[in-house]
Amino acid sequence: MTAASRPPAAADKSGPGTTLVIGLLTLAVALAAFAVWFQWNQTRQCLGFYGAEAARSIQGAPRVELWQLAVDPVTGRLVAVDRRDVSRAPGLVHLRRGLVEDANFTWPTPDGNRRPADAWDHALAFFDTADSQRPTTLVAIDLDAEGWLTVAGRPGRVALGRLHKGLRTWIEATRHQLP
Repeated sequence: MTAASRPPAAADKSGPGTTLVIGLLTLAVALAAFAVWFQWNQTRQCLGFYGAEAARSIQGAPRVELWQLAVDPVTGRLVAVDRRDVSRAPGLVHLRRGLVEDANFTWPTPDGNRRPADAWDHALAFFDTADSQRPTTLVAIDLDAEGWLTVAGRPGRVALGRLHKGLRTWIEATRHQLP
C-alpha cells in the first residue's frame, strides 16, 4: 500500500478550539454556582427572619400599601389611620430588594423585649392579589432614632441599620407625592 492509497488520518478534534470551549463552559458553571451561593448568602438571615412566604411576598406582591399607624384610644390596638397604594411609587423596586438583603440590617436581632404599640409609625402591606382585602405580609416599621422592623404575626424585630435613613426618606417623599 502506497502513501497515496492510504485513507486520510482522522482529523484531530482536540485542538485549541475544543479546549477553549471546554474552558469557557467550566468557567460558566463555576460562575453560576458562585452567583447562586452569593445570592443565598446575601439573604439567608432575612429569610429566617421573615419566613419564605413573607420574603416572596415582599419581593413580588402586585399591590403594596403604605400605612400610617396609630393606637386606637378605645381598643389600645394598633390601626392604620392612613392607607396609600404605593405599588407604582418611584423607588419601590429598590426598597423591595433592600428589605430582603441581610447587609441592610443590624444582626443579630435584639432580645425579646417588645416595643410598645405606639412605637410603630408605619407599615408596608403586601397583597398577593390586586383585589385582596387582607395583606399576605405586613411589615411594621419604627422610624425613631434607632429604627426597627417587625413582621406582623412573627416573633422578633430587627434594627434597620443601613436601611434606616433611606427608608425614612422614601416614606416621607412617597407620602407627600401620592394622594
